[in-house]
Amino acid sequence: MGVRMQAVMAGLVSAVVGYASSFTVVLAGLRAIGATPGQAASGLLALCCGIGATAIFLGLRYRMPISIAWSTPGAALLLATGPVPGGFPAAVGAFVVCAALIVLAGLSPWPARAIAAIPRPIASAMLAGVILSLCTAPVRAVVDVPLLAVPVVLTWAVLQRYVRQWAVPGALVVAVVAIAVHGTGGGLSSATLRPAVELTVPTLSLSALVSIAVPLFLVTLAAQNVPGMAVMSTYGYAPPLRPLLVTTGLASAVAAPFGGHALNLAAITAALTAGPDTHPDPGRRWIATVALGAGQLALGLGAGLAMALVLLSPPVLVTAVAGLALLSALGSSLAGAVTEPEGREAAVVTFVVTASGMTILSIGAAFWGLVAGGLTALLLHRRPAPVKADQERHEVAEQRT
Repeated sequence: MGVRMQAVMAGLVSAVVGYASSFTVVLAGLRAIGATPGQAASGLLALCCGIGATAIFLGLRYRMPISIAWSTPGAALLLATGPVPGGFPAAVGAFVVCAALIVLAGLSPWPARAIAAIPRPIASAMLAGVILSLCTAPVRAVVDVPLLAVPVVLTWAVLQRYVRQWAVPGALVVAVVAIAVHGTGGGLSSATLRPAVELTVPTLSLSALVSIAVPLFLVTLAAQNVPGMAVMSTYGYAPPLRPLLVTTGLASAVAAPFGGHALNLAAITAALTAGPDTHPDPGRRWIATVALGAGQLALGLGAGLAMALVLLSPPVLVTAVAGLALLSALGSSLAGAVTEPEGREAAVVTFVVTASGMTILSIGAAFWGLVAGGLTALLLHRRPAPVKADQERHEVAEQRT
């Protein structure tokens, strides 16, 4: 009973860490593409419910600690992209298309292979370019609202030194206290504190499909699902990738009309639930995944309160907390972009174009960064090594399903 409770607690802690470390990124991203406060809260609730139901189902189905999360880099992509022609309904349409692409990647080996063929430096550089401006937000916040931002940043720095997994949640707690002390209360009346869902009828827009659907699909698959599988493999698990893609794609499709952008395999929370500290028996660690799912369902009930918190705080402070949550992702992405000498020029071009934030033909910079990096690689006749080692590692497991 003791070790079972240990697994349950590991799952609940993973749920809290995953939620607290990046929910501000999700809400800010949805607001950036035109969602109302109610629609953004609905999206957060839909994502929590999707994570909870999917994690419980996969844990019971495969008896493995398969952790599910929302796409934090995908939310950062939304925040960097901003409004698209057609407004939030067009963005929701892009979410639906992204979900369909994820399902297609699971049904057919070709889309996954195509994504796996994207050179690692270019994929990493695109992600780094997307989140760069967000990661500078803590600096801007310290300048603009020092009384609120300095305690948040200092808390993050101290906890990062001693208990890294609690650095962002701790910074968030300090931000909440600072908002409660210094906040004016303006905007609270527009937030729905009780959980509620808002259905948005999706519409199709070519610019939204190219600016959101395709980059969101690429980021979710290459920057989330592949690392998630890699983390699982380090602990001796080999879950079948293609059925997991189909499941998360279907869950994303259900969440999309309610504002949820994308679900995927988790990497950080996977490390929290799949390790030996969760349960001494690897065959019983799936209990943590089920507990994680239950915890996410409970956290979803606080989506309206989370949105109220965002409305009460200065926008730069919310973005600052999100930026702190993404600093580690920026570091790993930059390292992956320039580590290999071959293809470094193409990666730098990808990073610069993506970080520029430019929009051409109503298409966002993430897409043009990939195009520019790919053309540079072709022009220089040096193609960096593709990101397919992790996928090949699991081909045998997939063929058995």
